[in-house]
Amino acid sequence: MNAQCIMICSGKGGTGKSTVSVLLGASLARLGHKVLLVELDSGLRSVDIIAGVYGRTVYDIEDVLCGRCEGAKAIVPSPLYPGLSVISAPYEGGAVSAVPLNRLLTAMRPYFDFILLDTAAGMDAPFAAAAAVAERALLVLTPDPVALRDGKIVADRLLADGRPQSAVRLVMNRVTRKSFGKRAAVFDLDECIDTVGVQLLAVIPESPELQLAGARGTVPPPTDPAVTAGQAMAKRICGQRIPLTF
Repeated sequence: MNAQCIMICSGKGGTGKSTVSVLLGASLARLGHKVLLVELDSGLRSVDIIAGVYGRTVYDIEDVLCGRCEGAKAIVPSPLYPGLSVISAPYEGGAVSAVPLNRLLTAMRPYFDFILLDTAAGMDAPFAAAAAVAERALLVLTPDPVALRDGKIVADRLLADGRPQSAVRLVMNRVTRKSFGKRAAVFDLDECIDTVGVQLLAVIPESPELQLAGARGTVPPPTDPAVTAGQAMAKRICGQRIPLTF
């Protein structure tokens, strides 16, 4: 194995980035892949609850990057999603930089098929560190003008680093039929794509069931439309041609 590293980012908070990170990790694991999800959003930890590893974590990403423990000691397998493992962010503080993060990825790549980096919103240190080591980036946005404007800034930053256009993809999250139209703030999905300037990978519908499962640390219903969209997203990541539907 030699894991592909994908960063999951957003321009602003509240787009559901961590939920999408776990959804993608669980969907890739369901396809038979070994997945490591590394949470880099220090001080705003949530992946541990969503992935069901809350209370099982002894070490976090800060412990690893500062050299207080080996990466393997911080890895916690998800009891909810077989094949998905997590390294959590600290509850507070913690610096993230590219050099130690790259050392961690180098050590972990032989043991996983995918390594997902759940970055903090914006373009501070966690984003910069992830951008320096990830081969691909998923930009998770919601259909509102502020998120799209900030997403454009993030996309431009990612592409300015020399990353090919094909390596940056858009994930529209928390979408409903009322998100678009003449009376909505955004007319349609094409406006989202044109504003951000990157190709659309997935549309994840708004799902109270997914949000509730994440808050409780439980598995959402497999028939939930958001889960179905997550599975299609994972298949596209793996190179399968799955039509986009909404």
